[in-house]
Amino acid sequence: MTEAHVADLRMLDEIPIHPGAHYVMDRGYMDFVRLYRLHQGGSFFVVRCKEPVSFNVLERRRVDESKGYKCDQTVRLKSNSSKKSFPQSLRKVRLFDAENKVMLVLLTNNFSASAEVIGHLYKKRWQVELFFKWIKQHLRLRTFYGRSVNAVRCQIWCAICAYLQVAILKKQIGIKKSMNEILQIVSVSIFEQASAQEILAAETGETNMTPDRNEFQNSFEFNGI
Repeated sequence: MTEAHVADLRMLDEIPIHPGAHYVMDRGYMDFVRLYRLHQGGSFFVVRCKEPVSFNVLERRRVDESKGYKCDQTVRLKSNSSKKSFPQSLRKVRLFDAENKVMLVLLTNNFSASAEVIGHLYKKRWQVELFFKWIKQHLRLRTFYGRSVNAVRCQIWCAICAYLQVAILKKQIGIKKSMNEILQIVSVSIFEQASAQEILAAETGETNMTPDRNEFQNSFEFNGI
């Protein structure tokens, strides 16, 4: 954990380099000195390019424009300072993200994968952002009880496990309440020695909950959530 003013970019100095691994990053992490360190370590990176960056185009490859891809080029950095930071060739892939209505310019040192794979890798990165957004919106993590890495991880995993238990319960018994509403009921019923179906039926007034054939429903209790 760091202070709030520490730039995310500096975390590239802390992560281990695994040869053959792909590091997929947003444009806030575009630093050619650090990217070259990943390259020298035998790993691959896919990073969204900041604008403007000047390149010399060395080679052009065909792309499938029907999928939104505009170009696939082998390039070299043009300015003297940039060339010193990353003296090797780079691959530049430009594509239009129709879902978010934005043009993406991606840089990578992977020349063997197709342009579609490079674009797919970057789009999958957004799932990480959505996961952290989901954590902030749904998990009750207002206070951390410990500040060590292990303590923080344990608390996050416990919160995720509790959320998933309630999500499974919601699906199995067919309750119509939202997850947040169910979690509020759970939070005040953690010491009740009764089945989940009984507690939720009493609190919500829903009597037509679908019984589950799995023994999990009958034995599920709120103890420990």
